[in-house]
Amino acid sequence: MNAPIKPPSPLFLDFWSGLSQNNPVFVQMLGLCPSMAVSNSLPNGLAMGLATTFVLLCSSFLISSVRHYIPNEVRLTSYILIIATFVTVADMVLAAGFPEISKALGPFIPLIVVNCIILGRAEAFAGKVGPLRALADAAGMGAGFTFALSLISAVRELLGSGSLLGFDLLGPRYEPWVFMVMPPGGFLTLGIIFLVMGWRMDRAARRAAEARS
Repeated sequence: MNAPIKPPSPLFLDFWSGLSQNNPVFVQMLGLCPSMAVSNSLPNGLAMGLATTFVLLCSSFLISSVRHYIPNEVRLTSYILIIATFVTVADMVLAAGFPEISKALGPFIPLIVVNCIILGRAEAFAGKVGPLRALADAAGMGAGFTFALSLISAVRELLGSGSLLGFDLLGPRYEPWVFMVMPPGGFLTLGIIFLVMGWRMDRAARRAAEARS
């Protein structure tokens, strides 16, 4: 007799949600400004994604831990102060350890403070659940954001320069698409990704309808 299948834990579901059905970029369409601005190379996309993940994890954990002690009247102000503290830490670490990437990202690291992903998760999730679930949700959202930026950055860098992380992949005869590392390249890449996602969702819906009929 087969043992019953154990349902996934709430922590795994909270994490997986940020990677899949609630991906902040590809589904919720949040954080599109840094997704377009810093995704012209894979190192920049990874650095932005990891910095945002760090801020998400730290701020969500702290907000969840002290949520019962924050008066409702100053809730959002307190959240912003907490987020700004960890953004400052991330900005200083990047500037000290990776000055070239910090210079390339420019003002977009400090602007994590007003990123809708972080404040939105603090208000909608971290401020209402325990620290473990807040961490799982933050890790999923951060991983989803990092994955989205990395995918966009990899496509733009590969087509825009023929290389990836400094390795020449398309050979010396490849003519780089220079516009891919410019702002229009970001919009084009994201548009193609949305187009592919829409095609796959439409195909899945048709298959489900055929299976029911």
